[in-house]
Amino acid sequence: MNINNISPSTDLYLAVRGGFITQGSTFAAWCRAKGVNPTNARSALIGAWNGPKGKALRTEMIEASGITRPSALSA
Repeated sequence: MNINNISPSTDLYLAVRGGFITQGSTFAAWCRAKGVNPTNARSALIGAWNGPKGKALRTEMIEASGITRPSALSA
């Protein structure tokens, strides 16, 4: 699955949060560890922050959460 084809949305935000929980962590813990403001991270996932930095952060969070597997994104 190509991460660049995943559209930002509220569903993506929830999927990423769920991915971290599945790994025994949390979205907030990942943000703290990376020094990222959780509000900015959420904005990147829902598409409100969609510039180059927002896209890079979104890609990093998708990869870190483990939701790149097709089954994790199927509805």
